[in-house]
Amino acid sequence: MLARTLLVLLFIPSPYAKSQQIESPAQDAPTAPKPVIADYTPQHRFWDRKNILLFSGVAVFRSLDYASTRNFERRGRQEVLIPDDVVNNSAGFASLEAAGAATSVGISYIFHRTGHHKMERWLSAGHIGVTAFGVGWNYSLKTTRPK
Repeated sequence: MLARTLLVLLFIPSPYAKSQQIESPAQDAPTAPKPVIADYTPQHRFWDRKNILLFSGVAVFRSLDYASTRNFERRGRQEVLIPDDVVNNSAGFASLEAAGAATSVGISYIFHRTGHHKMERWLSAGHIGVTAFGVGWNYSLKTTRPK
C-alpha cells in the first residue's frame, strides 16, 4: 500500500515543476502578447536548517523508542508490533530503529525531488508525533512481573 502511494505521488505533477512551452515559428498574431514562462526556482535546499532539525527529531525519538521498548520488556511487558526475535536482539532492534529513521529521510527526499515540499516536512513531523506517542505509551505501561 505504501509503495503504491509513493508511486502515485511521484507521478503527480508539482505546481513548482518547470513548465516548458514550445513557440511555433509562424507568428499568427503579431500583436498577441507572448505567454510568460515561469522559471523553476527551488523552494529550499534539502539539507536546510528546518530539515536538519526535523531529521534530528526523528532520530532522537527513534532512539527514545528503542530505550522505552527495552525498558518495558525488562519490566515484564511483551512487544506486540515487532517479532520477539528482533526485539530481543539488541543489535537487530537498534538496526531496525535506524532503518526507520533512514526510511523517513529517504521518503522526504523523494517528496523534495518531486516538488512536494509541504509533504516533505509533514512526513517528518508526523513521524516524530507518532513515535513520541509510542514512547509515552511504553513508559506509561505498568510493570507485570510475576510475584
